[in-house]
Amino acid sequence: MTTQIVFETHSLSTDNEAGIATGWRQGKLSEKGKRLARRLGERRRGERIDEVYTSDLRRAVETAELAFGGGGVPIRRDARLRECDYGALNGAPAGEVERERARRIDEPFPGGESYRQTVERMHSFLRDLAAENGQGRVLVIGHSATRWALEHLLKGVPLEELVAAPFDWQEGWVYQLTATPESTALRSDET
Repeated sequence: MTTQIVFETHSLSTDNEAGIATGWRQGKLSEKGKRLARRLGERRRGERIDEVYTSDLRRAVETAELAFGGGGVPIRRDARLRECDYGALNGAPAGEVERERARRIDEPFPGGESYRQTVERMHSFLRDLAAENGQGRVLVIGHSATRWALEHLLKGVPLEELVAAPFDWQEGWVYQLTATPESTALRSDET
């Protein structure tokens, strides 16, 4: 059984524009971000999308609603799709968080979580998605750490490599999630 996952990051937020690492703060889309979210919906219109899953943080929910609201596709919020919790650094300058990333793969941010814990959340989400969905095509709206978890879990890219690299935005990433009824193991089929 295979589920195709189309991953998109939340649209441009006011914090992104100000160089702030929002983390688990709600954040909100900027005016440009709202336009880009609507454009996301236009880009994906006409494609088969069975469901949209979004992080429950405001900037991701707002992206999903502007892109897909009223289009007949169910939008489901899931806290497991959140950004890494930077703890005391939620809302700090992005450069400050970037300098800490390599140290925080296994060691949590003070008062927050590690990137490995973010991956564990995503693994739980993917197991449930495979069990519930079986086959289909879903769109997931999340954050940089959400994509890193997908790359790590479904493509085997080392987490250390992902966290060390700059985040290069693009118009979506596609993953294949394969699970067998006998196993909760996940693997990716390259497309």
